[in-house]
Amino acid sequence: MAKSSKTNTVETKNISSFSNSSIDKLETSKMNSSKYAPTKDALMDLKQLAPEDGLTKLMEDSIKDLYWAENALLVALPKMAKAANASSLVDAILTHQEQTKIHVQRLQQVFEMLGKKPQAMKCEAMEGLMKEGETVIEDTDAGTPARDLGIIMASQKVEHYEISAYNGIIKLATKLGRADVADILMQTLEEEKESETTLSDIADTKISFQTEAE
Repeated sequence: MAKSSKTNTVETKNISSFSNSSIDKLETSKMNSSKYAPTKDALMDLKQLAPEDGLTKLMEDSIKDLYWAENALLVALPKMAKAANASSLVDAILTHQEQTKIHVQRLQQVFEMLGKKPQAMKCEAMEGLMKEGETVIEDTDAGTPARDLGIIMASQKVEHYEISAYNGIIKLATKLGRADVADILMQTLEEEKESETTLSDIADTKISFQTEAE
């Protein structure tokens, strides 16, 4: 008798985890130790819940990651501009610095839309890329084409990372039905692509250097 009472307690607990509408869909099952099993439609809802929650967390964590990255760039970009020589490169870096301020503001807006406070999660990838940029400056001479091209290469790596990150978050937001979030971040994505293109154009047409004769 004691065993039966314990079983009934477990059954009640299992049922309470469902909404009233879900309980109405339950049917008995001899193959289930709890004696209850959801119908096919109810089971589909349960299977879809966990993956969706995982995608939401992934999106939110990715936004926190980018929030750290964009704020870190606001510190790094003035140093890159100071180290650069070609005026077109300096202008491009300073222009992107102003854009990055807007990128930070957009991410803050996204946090608000998601009902979250702005929070940064350290971006290991961006930290590594910025350290690489610092190394380029340390290993090249001021005012040389080598330094300018090194800065461009390091900056393009940053842009490629951000393009990939924003593209991924936009896809996640769209999948989760947050077109509003996707639309805001799409603006930033397009600006990151334009910055990368600008850097390529500067490397191709604005950096003058001569190679040593073999």
